[in-house]
Amino acid sequence: MPFNLMTKLHLRIFFILTVFVVFNRVETSHAQNIITSQNLSTIDVNTLTDDQIQKLILQAQSSGMTENELEQQAMQRGMPPNQIALLKQRISQLSQNKDSKNNQKSNTPQETKRSYIASNQKNDGNSKTLNPKNDSLKNAAYFDKVFDYIRVKVFGEDLFNNNNLTFEPNLRIPTPSNYQLGPDDQLSIDIYGFSETAYKLTVSPEGFIRIPNIGPVFVNGLSIEQARKKVTSELSKIYTGMRGSHPVTFVQITLGDIRSIKVVIVGEVKLPGTYTLPSLATLFNALYSSGGPDKNGSFRNIELIRNGKVIAAVDIYQFLITGEAKQNLRLEDQDVIKINPYLKRVEFRGEVKRPEIFELKTGETLETLLKYAGGFTDLAYAHRIRVLRNNGNEKTVSDVAENEFSTFLPDRGDEFEIGKIINRFSNRVQIQGEVFRPGTYGLEKGLTLKGLLNKADGIKEDAFTNRATLRRLLPDNSPEIISFDINQVLNVPDSDIVLKREDSIFVSSRFNLREKYTVSIAGEVMKSDTVEWASNMHLQDLIIMAGGLTDAASPKRINVIRRVKDSNPLSKLSPIARSFEFDINKDLKSNDSAKDFILEPFDNVFIRTLPGYEIQRYIYLGGEVLYPGTYAITFKNEKISDAINAAGGLTAEAYPEGGTVIRKNLVEKFDRDQQREQLKLISKSTDSTKLAKLINNQQKDISEPVGINLDKIIANPGSKYDLLLLDGDSIKVPQKLETVSVKGQVLYPVKIRFDKQNDLSYYINAAGGFSKRAAKKRTYIIYANGSVKSTTRFFLFNNYPSVKAGSQIFVPDKGEKPPISAAELVGLTSGLASIAVLIFTIFRK
Repeated sequence: MPFNLMTKLHLRIFFILTVFVVFNRVETSHAQNIITSQNLSTIDVNTLTDDQIQKLILQAQSSGMTENELEQQAMQRGMPPNQIALLKQRISQLSQNKDSKNNQKSNTPQETKRSYIASNQKNDGNSKTLNPKNDSLKNAAYFDKVFDYIRVKVFGEDLFNNNNLTFEPNLRIPTPSNYQLGPDDQLSIDIYGFSETAYKLTVSPEGFIRIPNIGPVFVNGLSIEQARKKVTSELSKIYTGMRGSHPVTFVQITLGDIRSIKVVIVGEVKLPGTYTLPSLATLFNALYSSGGPDKNGSFRNIELIRNGKVIAAVDIYQFLITGEAKQNLRLEDQDVIKINPYLKRVEFRGEVKRPEIFELKTGETLETLLKYAGGFTDLAYAHRIRVLRNNGNEKTVSDVAENEFSTFLPDRGDEFEIGKIINRFSNRVQIQGEVFRPGTYGLEKGLTLKGLLNKADGIKEDAFTNRATLRRLLPDNSPEIISFDINQVLNVPDSDIVLKREDSIFVSSRFNLREKYTVSIAGEVMKSDTVEWASNMHLQDLIIMAGGLTDAASPKRINVIRRVKDSNPLSKLSPIARSFEFDINKDLKSNDSAKDFILEPFDNVFIRTLPGYEIQRYIYLGGEVLYPGTYAITFKNEKISDAINAAGGLTAEAYPEGGTVIRKNLVEKFDRDQQREQLKLISKSTDSTKLAKLINNQQKDISEPVGINLDKIIANPGSKYDLLLLDGDSIKVPQKLETVSVKGQVLYPVKIRFDKQNDLSYYINAAGGFSKRAAKKRTYIIYANGSVKSTTRFFLFNNYPSVKAGSQIFVPDKGEKPPISAAELVGLTSGLASIAVLIFTIFRK
């Protein structure tokens, strides 16, 4: 067949099949929404996966179903109250999980009670959904769809509910040679060779095709091969090149557009009726279009009736189990598909690969049923199966042994339960601790402690051999501890112990039975640290572990502080620590006493600073000096006047009265250094993040201004006003200042030009005067050099401080007065009343 004709044929077939399948599938999806209510009486929520619960939540969300509605519908379907409570618990856990697969935000408990989610999705017009609040006739069917994810399903029903499986015919093969032509089929006739022409002829309702120049040719009921021979014979009457043993003209006949057929589907089907399908459709294609068997329909006995006779009885389980599609017969026009009611169904629960409901034929055994269920899981107890059976009046329970599987005949309604193997070991012993191969071992007959120790390749060198423990279970499963001496077990035969099931042996390390031995070093070393103590550790070894001595270290005075273990608690003069002092050099060579000195656990070593060792100290001069910048302090008695002279003196624009010194707080710095050393010592037992945060807080610089009289210092160098310089001092000499600023509780805070003829009241009035909240008596001035003066009081008069250029006048807030309480008001009123009565009494006399 030419490639282009084959491609066109396939495209036409695909288009027609797609139209038919989509049309019927839309109707089927509607049919599948009206399944009758399920029975949830035997459900076990513990066996449901998180994926099943999540799908139930999403389905409930899409409908706006409330928690109460979900609970009521589950109860109506027979779900036990304890399973409903467990289901609610599982739903709550998954709803609150923000990292779920769908990345959905969990609702609050109040929102959950109202509705799982507001259904804000718009219907695009192409999908058909059911709203249980608006379609009361379909409420049960809609809620069935919600619970469909957790109910026990009938094996085989997913075959027709799977949107990814349509059973469409294979469109990539030539037209079947046994395909019988009928009305509306189209034949493509391609004549090529000595003569070339092409026809597309449609079979008439009477079964004829009309060939130009030849006339009608009857092809109804003929196969493609038969039609080709017949048409070729007719064409040879006018195309002489087709005759003879060496023809020069050829003909190719293919199927073009295919006809449609009508198939009737009756019985226990989800959507019975007449279906219009493509003529290449098969039995499974028709079943899929109708939604498959309903809740009472059989998957094992589906009859295909043609011309009033049953030509096939289809068993879908054969396709599901073996994968063979021999029974997927091609349909013909007016075929009838009848789905009979099922005869027998049983349920599998527990440890099988397919815990579902299965349909059985007469004579099928439990062994066959296990094949349908996929066999046992890895954790199944396969030696015995429990069966719950209806005896016509009530239920009975019995067990089926493994040797009876091939003969036991399940009855309708049977429920088979497969349990798990017991979570225990019949021959396990364990050994942990200081052995070379700790772990679990099999209990062999006559295995003893010595034998188990040998299996574990013996004990480690640090094992505590004087006492190990054997934990054993008594007959009532209560624990018992048996202590033993490892040396005796290994060397004295009578001391060995025969092991029992679940015995557990633990061998401790002697290092775990005492406090961890450490030594510490601090002071002038590269890295203050606490390290693990080791036998025969010398002082020099610890210094090397600390990175060596710093340049400021004094090797002539190294202290070792040692614990006292034998202090007399009855004597006030008993020592609480021992101190050792050693003399070594920078090369860590020492005298005989230090050379032979061995560190003991918990020793603390301190490396002192070399006397007279000084690091460079610097100050900074800025502002109106001739050579501003950083200067070194060369002598301990260097003062401010020396620094000014070193900077070349003041400029012409300098304002000495505004000169100030910014100094670091030395007391705070000493405290921070001390705390930092303490933090380093405890760093081994402190969280690193917290430790870094503590150290950073200690490293913050704290600086404050120091008020000086720079004009007096320059006029009288070395006087009491001339302060000694300290490391980190900053001396700033401002330019001549000409303003005064007024801040705080004044009507209009402002900067005012300085006039030495005016006092503080002038500047207050220039700022609009005091506000109502001003504390006039507490007004103070901050001068340009950092000094402060406040208002003093003489009798009833306020003595305000003088104002200088660059000053800041600050008027504080007098604050809120607390309102008078009821008790205070009563007390005040009573007091006034008493005074009034007393005055009235005096004047009356």
